[in-house]
Amino acid sequence: METQRQKKINALLQQEITNLLQGAIRKEGVKNLVLSISKVIVAADLSVAKVYLSIFPHNKASEVLGGVKQNATLLKHDLAQKLRHDLRKIPALSFYLDDSLEYIDAIENSLTRKNDPLKE
Repeated sequence: METQRQKKINALLQQEITNLLQGAIRKEGVKNLVLSISKVIVAADLSVAKVYLSIFPHNKASEVLGGVKQNATLLKHDLAQKLRHDLRKIPALSFYLDDSLEYIDAIENSLTRKNDPLKE
């Protein structure tokens, strides 16, 4: 069960990491890429934060996730600079791919096809 403090920190981290990543994408001039953070889960002791990224198009997801993981220390540093008055210690960031949209899309495509296995 998450405490109120964890929920507030989750929301704060989600907002700030989104701003940093989208700013980096704009700065690099990358086009045709949508990156959003679907969820942030902070551990009870606030030492680790799991960050779930949703990336579109799906075929670039592993490449983008690898780049984000490589720059995790720089991202943590930038996050610490932004949140130095809000948090004493920034949690270690672990990035994961959120493929729930891809999963939902696959189910929807399966149900709308003519050879729907549920209708046979």
